[in-house]
Amino acid sequence: MICAFTVIVHVGYITDAGIALKTGTAILYMFYGLFVLELIRIASSIFVLKKINVSNYSGILVIFYFFFIMVSRISTEPILSFFAKDEWLYVGIAVVFLSELSKSSLFFDNFYFNPTILFVISFLGLILIGTVLLMLPRTTLIAPLSFVDAFFMATSAVCITGLTVTDISANFSLFGQGIIMLLIQVGGLGIMTFTGFFGYFFSGGFSFKNQLMFGEILGEKKLNAVISTLLTIIFITLLFEFIGGIFIFISLDNVAFSSLGEKVFFCAFHAISSFCNSGFTVIKDGVMNDTYRYNYGFQIALSAIFVFGSLGFGTVFNFYTYFKAKFKGLVDTVIFNKKYIHKPQAFTFNSKFILTCNLIVMVLATVSYFVMEQHHTLIEDRTAIGEWITSFFMANASRSAGFNSVNLNLVSAPTLIMMTTLMWIGTAPGSTGGGVKVTTVAIALMNILSLARGKDSLEIYKRRIAPESVNKAFAIIILSVVTITFSFVLLSFTEPEKEMKMLLFETISAYTTCGLSLGATPSLSSSGKIILAFTMFVGRVGTLTLLVAFIKNIKNKSYIYPSEKILF
Repeated sequence: MICAFTVIVHVGYITDAGIALKTGTAILYMFYGLFVLELIRIASSIFVLKKINVSNYSGILVIFYFFFIMVSRISTEPILSFFAKDEWLYVGIAVVFLSELSKSSLFFDNFYFNPTILFVISFLGLILIGTVLLMLPRTTLIAPLSFVDAFFMATSAVCITGLTVTDISANFSLFGQGIIMLLIQVGGLGIMTFTGFFGYFFSGGFSFKNQLMFGEILGEKKLNAVISTLLTIIFITLLFEFIGGIFIFISLDNVAFSSLGEKVFFCAFHAISSFCNSGFTVIKDGVMNDTYRYNYGFQIALSAIFVFGSLGFGTVFNFYTYFKAKFKGLVDTVIFNKKYIHKPQAFTFNSKFILTCNLIVMVLATVSYFVMEQHHTLIEDRTAIGEWITSFFMANASRSAGFNSVNLNLVSAPTLIMMTTLMWIGTAPGSTGGGVKVTTVAIALMNILSLARGKDSLEIYKRRIAPESVNKAFAIIILSVVTITFSFVLLSFTEPEKEMKMLLFETISAYTTCGLSLGATPSLSSSGKIILAFTMFVGRVGTLTLLVAFIKNIKNKSYIYPSEKILF
């Protein structure tokens, strides 16, 4: 804890060169001290147990990392000079800090918290930590952030929204942009998922109570699948972010960057921001910037990443297993001459339903944008391909990603209404995107059609949808309308000089964690920013989740009252 705090103070707070030199030296000695302590701990554990335990593997990896960095700093070999930088010391200390913090998180089950409450508290805690970090002097380059502005930015990053009160490309230092990137990543995964992964990795396993707690948080009903679900979420996220970062790297021109490190950071930032559907960017004026407005390869790469991120971890993993099985079958057939075994039901019911709903919304939204913006924002595009790429990018970014390659104040009124609707519909359940979720809207609409046809139940793909799913869909829709209306009314009181259209757009963008803006957010009063921050938090956690967390559960009764029909 002391080591991590010293690193944060050294990197983010100290501006005096003399003091920075002293703290840098102290961090170096701390690094060596942690190496010795970790070496003693692992050696003692192996000596007592007379064997290398599962929990020792992570410690051995950390020791090798520390040793490699120490050798790199001493060596005169040019190839190792890259690893002699101070940043690698900070990474090593951060890994040790995270390992100890994550191990501590596994003891939360001793406090008998409702897992839902723990989920909510974890987000609040992360927001407060982010607020403190963003208030450090070296986070900004021009104007330091006030508490309200830092709280707003931290909430927006943790809730993967993308609304900003300052331009992070101009006002934030590399350290500040790194904090935003870290908050997006941890907020997108969920702090309990993040710490749970490190806790499992560094402790060597979960207790039975740990599995119960994380099973509730992850929504995993099978106890023996909790660990695999946790690892799957982490694996899928990092894999697709890495692949997306490579495609972004390929699409960029080296002239726009002063060094390879700057380009790599740019790619990593936008890969994480895209997959988590946060909408943050370190580009001046965003994707509207002339350098990127007509870089259609860059827009396609971003689109692919945030579309996959919006499908949900389960669906993306379903894609991964499907193509992995196909590739394995192809290799077995062509190389090893084995007979290909076809596996039925490659995609689960939920994956098929989510893909169908997303495909319908994507096609309708893209075509609608293309038609309605022919004489408005699409005039700037020079080719038909460019018009279609811009239409696809804007239509799908409106659902939750929050990027915009055109000026939203120039789009037509019908397009703005469509984009607002797309923000509210959102993405797939279990994804990093927001909104009420596309399946929620689909279930509600299909239930209306089912009632019109005189059916007693809703049926999809030869399956009957459970009544509680239908009830939950309507509850989510009603609660979203109530929350948006409540926040909009409050904003109308605190910002009487702003146009109602702008306030409503910002409110819906905040609740759906989309991040698109008509430009009103930076000029809001402190009260208005707090209202929007609260709206972002409620939208990210879920109104229904908050109600479940804080309203006491009613005990099940052993009797049922007679039913009655209500007049409508």
